[in-house]
Amino acid sequence: MAGQSNVAPVIIKRKKVIQGGGHHGGAWKVAYADFVTAMMAFFLLMWLLNATTEKQRKGISDYFSPTIAVNRVSGGGDGSFGGDSVFTEEALARNGTGADSVHPTESDKARGAVGEQGGKDVDSELTEMEKKLVAKGGESNTMEQALRHVVTRVTDEGLVIEIFDIKGAPLFQGSTADPSPVTIQIAALLAEVLALASNEIAINGHVQSFPITLIDNPVWDLSTARAQSMRGLIVAAGLGADRTQRISGYADRKPVTPDAQAMRNNRIEVILLRTNR
Repeated sequence: MAGQSNVAPVIIKRKKVIQGGGHHGGAWKVAYADFVTAMMAFFLLMWLLNATTEKQRKGISDYFSPTIAVNRVSGGGDGSFGGDSVFTEEALARNGTGADSVHPTESDKARGAVGEQGGKDVDSELTEMEKKLVAKGGESNTMEQALRHVVTRVTDEGLVIEIFDIKGAPLFQGSTADPSPVTIQIAALLAEVLALASNEIAINGHVQSFPITLIDNPVWDLSTARAQSMRGLIVAAGLGADRTQRISGYADRKPVTPDAQAMRNNRIEVILLRTNR
């Protein structure tokens, strides 16, 4: 054997078999973490919907979509960025401070809604009216039951008093503008509270969507008729007829729930308008 030096050596290869396909990276962990986060957010949302009242949910909604009045003149002058042009050699752009006692010139005065005199006083008046309305619920069990239909909020337009259907206790008889007894009670209550102020009022009617299979969809006529009916009830209860500025019917165009056919969309808005608008 020693004489056969030209024989090729024998090479043995051992192949290592890895079970499970080996390492594929950690991308699945990122996807799983996103899924868990989404599920946590979903269950948190479900908990909030179950644990809060209608008024609290409205407050949460307003927090994420605020309606804050924006001053029409945000700077101290009428040029770029609320001041002189940044390209001018005489002066740089300046920040506006609104009207003051030192420089009460026309160019320095704040002319937006935020700068109107008495704005805070008006808000206080509307908030006080809101408190008086809520306080009526403690006078009797009947009033407390009636105020289950009512939520209020102060907006740029004024104090919005929203009256809505509750399951088993609708505001109107069927698909008509004939008021139910609870609506008459609420109208009398509104007439008593609104008489404490001199502001004009506006009344908006809203209804739920009807099936699209209907040949004659009544939503426009019905929402307007219900707003007219509420005005008639309030005037009959003692509020001056000249206090009404407008009556509007919005049909089913502004639902307050994802389900446009939900009963909650049947509502009337009585708005105590601001005096400084």
